[in-house]
Amino acid sequence: MVRIVVGGQIDKDRVATIAREVLQDKGSVTVMDDIQASMAIKGGQADYYLGACNTGGGGALAMAIALLGMSSCATVSMPGKIKSDEEIEKEVEAGKKAFGFTPQHADKVIPVIINKILKG
Repeated sequence: MVRIVVGGQIDKDRVATIAREVLQDKGSVTVMDDIQASMAIKGGQADYYLGACNTGGGGALAMAIALLGMSSCATVSMPGKIKSDEEIEKEVEAGKKAFGFTPQHADKVIPVIINKILKG
C-alpha cells in the first residue's frame, strides 16, 4: 500500500482527488499542510509527497526541500514547461519522494508519477 501526502500551496483537494482516482485501492492519499506532509515523509509515515503551486517548485516543494533535501525532490512542471513522461519516470526511478508541479499540469503529471510508483 502506497501512502501519499498532499502538501503544496494551492489546489490540494484537486491534487488529492486526482491521486485517489489513479491510486484507487492500492494506497491512501492524505491532505496535510506542507510541514506535516514533509515530516510524514521524513518520519516514514508516508511514502510520497505531491504538491502544487504557481511555479511548480517554490510553494509546492519549499518545505520538502528544507526537511528532506533537494536530492529527494523534483519539480516536474513549471509555467510553460512540463517534463516528458520519461523524464518524470526517471525522477521516480532515481528515488525522489516529493514532486512539485503547477496545478494546470496536475492531470498530466500525477498519473505518470503514481503509475510509475505502482510499477516499481
